[in-house]
Amino acid sequence: MSFFIKHIISTLLLVLLAALAILAIYLDVSWLNNGIKENSLTEISQEVILTMIVGLYLWQAKNPSRRSAMTLIAGFFLCMLIREMDFVFDLLHHGAWVWFALVAAAVVIGCNINKASAAMAQMITFMRHPAYGMLLSGLLCVLIFSRLFGMNHLWHNIMLEGYNRIVKDMVEEGVELFGYVLCFASTLWYVCSKRKNGPDA
Repeated sequence: MSFFIKHIISTLLLVLLAALAILAIYLDVSWLNNGIKENSLTEISQEVILTMIVGLYLWQAKNPSRRSAMTLIAGFFLCMLIREMDFVFDLLHHGAWVWFALVAAAVVIGCNINKASAAMAQMITFMRHPAYGMLLSGLLCVLIFSRLFGMNHLWHNIMLEGYNRIVKDMVEEGVELFGYVLCFASTLWYVCSKRKNGPDA
């Protein structure tokens, strides 16, 4: 397959993923009228995407040449998944998700604590991959931009007396979902490139 055709296909795939993200929000707001709650298609989509990302990085961890880096990245996204599913852990105790995330982080870090130099080298190799830029963009959307853009104070000043929490939630969760889509696309890019190229070089 030619270089041009491959890039056309990858671009169309990205367009499809972005469109599916908007579709989830549209169905929540216009069809289900659920206000982007924890059981909304938008929230479920975020959790499904995170689960797939964790699974793909753990699958890559089967390769010894990148095992430490892949388990650390998978652990990071697992903590994000636990945070997204805080409503489940709240059944035990409000804020209980923090303890589960800390346990997950401790296990992943503990498994790699004696392999710090190898983990660092593998992470540097990963960061040199072109997919890392897209992954970083997605994380900026999720962890920085969506949080700042979703500040209550900002939206109160924008809508004044007409403040509507659903509008703010839709925008914030929509940006977050798009960030997760970028992270997922980046993960697919990385995984597919490794299947083609084999060991890291």
